[in-house]
Amino acid sequence: MTKLASRITGTSKKSYGMYEQALRLDADDLIHLELGRPVHDTPAVIKEAAITALCEGHVHYGDMMGERALRSALSVKLRDFNAIDASPDEILVTNGLTQGSFAAFMALVNPGDEVILLDPYYPQHVGKIELAGGRVVTVPLDADNGFAIRADWIDAAITPATRMIVLVNPANPTGRVYTRAELEALADVAIRHDLIVVSDEVYEYITFGARHVSIASLPGMRERTVSLFAFTKAYAMDGWRLGYAVAAPEIVAGLVKISTSAVTHVNSFIQFGALAAVTDGAAEMQAMVDDDRRKRDLVVSRLNQMPQVRCAEPQGTIYAFPDISATGIPAQQLAERLLHEAHVVVEAGSFYGTAGEGHLRICFGSEPEDRITEALDRLGHFFNAL
Repeated sequence: MTKLASRITGTSKKSYGMYEQALRLDADDLIHLELGRPVHDTPAVIKEAAITALCEGHVHYGDMMGERALRSALSVKLRDFNAIDASPDEILVTNGLTQGSFAAFMALVNPGDEVILLDPYYPQHVGKIELAGGRVVTVPLDADNGFAIRADWIDAAITPATRMIVLVNPANPTGRVYTRAELEALADVAIRHDLIVVSDEVYEYITFGARHVSIASLPGMRERTVSLFAFTKAYAMDGWRLGYAVAAPEIVAGLVKISTSAVTHVNSFIQFGALAAVTDGAAEMQAMVDDDRRKRDLVVSRLNQMPQVRCAEPQGTIYAFPDISATGIPAQQLAERLLHEAHVVVEAGSFYGTAGEGHLRICFGSEPEDRITEALDRLGHFFNAL
């Protein structure tokens, strides 16, 4: 009998949570608020640029780091929006942020290294760290302060084996946009202990009044940070699988070794769609973010009218993270009841770590407003009947 390699069998068993349960349920009226999938279509200007590139013959092998024109445009974007001074040669175009993070962990984590995740965390990072031979160490965020970063708690968790801290900012699942002061405190820990920071910034543009700060822009952090971005959320390009990693030259060299071994390079012609997004897609992107803001306001307002539910206003992302601890029902059990009794699919906060217990993650960016309203009606009926 064929046996799988231990690097696969020994890694985290985290799945896609309630999404997988919903697939097994024989019901045609489910409303899916569990997946972070943009409801909008990719803007026409982006599609047309990719189609033009395809028709013009951009169908062959390309630069292994990504099309030079795209990386040059990203260099300008990083300077102007993120305050990160990176040349095109310090940017690697990747198959989404997922492949970028995989390359970062494989290039920088040795077997036995400890990697700190802030809890609640993004579950997909766990398996990739473990595939690299690393050991995940979770440090809770401060739930009593809106899931703020506690640098002193991170400091206390560091051992001689600690190699890296993983940051998701804006934060999935909590919706928090970390302040400059929080990031400066985390940066101080990283510098004092000579740690790498992998910063997942896929929601950088989806903020609602709060200012996004890239940790690599802080003093002393550029050379020790791998900044990860993607076109997935803000440009509604999730199916395009397109992102990019930014790091110091010696780190990028390692990322390239992993990336070229896995995928050679990203599809050539779609990169011209990404170029159009960077250079000409701002208005369309802002319209989609404005739509997300309207749905956020609707969801937060309605949830706070439901008994035993409290919902803080997310500062960014496409997720609300309501506190349902007053029900006395564990989050996973409550999510399963909502699936079977209300036919609304949400994710349990505990799916994102122990600090997420007592919460649900509700995606307000994955459905049009009328479906969101219907889901809220069903949720209201459910909680009123408890």
